[in-house]
Amino acid sequence: MCFRSICTSILAGLCVSTFGVSVLADEPAVPIKTGIIGMDAHALPWTKIINNPKATGELADMTIVAGYPGGSPDIPQSIELLKRNVEPCRELGVEIVDSIDELLKKVDAVLLLSLDGRPHLEQARPVFAAGKPIFIDKPIAGSLADAIKIFQLAKEHNVPCFSSSSLRFAKRAIGIGDDPKLGEVRGCDMYSPCALEPHHPDFFWYGIHGVEPLFAIMGTGCKSVARVHTEGTDVAVGVWNDGRVGTFRGIRDGRRGYGATVFGSKGIVPGGGFDGYEPLIVEIVKFFKTGKPPVSAEETLEIFAFMEAADQSKRQGGRPVTLESVMEKARQAAAVK
Repeated sequence: MCFRSICTSILAGLCVSTFGVSVLADEPAVPIKTGIIGMDAHALPWTKIINNPKATGELADMTIVAGYPGGSPDIPQSIELLKRNVEPCRELGVEIVDSIDELLKKVDAVLLLSLDGRPHLEQARPVFAAGKPIFIDKPIAGSLADAIKIFQLAKEHNVPCFSSSSLRFAKRAIGIGDDPKLGEVRGCDMYSPCALEPHHPDFFWYGIHGVEPLFAIMGTGCKSVARVHTEGTDVAVGVWNDGRVGTFRGIRDGRRGYGATVFGSKGIVPGGGFDGYEPLIVEIVKFFKTGKPPVSAEETLEIFAFMEAADQSKRQGGRPVTLESVMEKARQAAAVK
């Protein structure tokens, strides 16, 4: 079974516009009451943006009213960020609660922002059961199998759900096709920092900030990945179904940054970058209003299959690994969970 067929079998009927649930009104009379699960990552900077009394446009249509701290004791960064984030969020008007169930009683929608992808599946379960639309920050899960299961649960409960890195919505990523100098995209070399974390597949932790905008520029349809790994650098080469090549360079040594070289039918132009959190948050607000995700479940799963295939390639000495093979294995694992 091909990768796209596998995704289709998993995601059949998973178009949010057909969920049949009541989503939040296009123009709410009051801001959407939103809760945060996991306050050890983006909770504080996002709350500062969303609860800013001077916020305008879409950013004025949502407010953070409650937060469940969570945290992962085996990740020191998680505990350190909790110490920094919780009290400042409280000062910004966020009620700190002791459980996800308590949080769900107070909110219309949920931001699952836990730094650690491993607990996302279990943290999302009660949200789906409560019928609340949910955005899940990167990484959507700690494994490809758990990512599949999350979207399966979203379908079973008819609940809108999406995940994304904020880097996808940089103007030179999501809007690169509007550059008249480029023409049609023929390939892309993307780069970003790529810190590793032992509890996650290598690219899930931070490399996703380069892999996701690579897909925003190239589109879906990657069939295989080969990876070169050294202590300071990773290079993953993806081959698309139409013969195009997209690469991700993960940087751990030397100057770090976000960006890309995009190859087109008319020219070669710079792409990627980071435009702050606001563009993603605007998309989340729109999503909570309409129930329509800006990134499909199918594309998110292909991104994570790319990263899982890159891990497999590393273990196999750099041999190409097909996305079909890792997706099939993960689908089988998800079926027995």
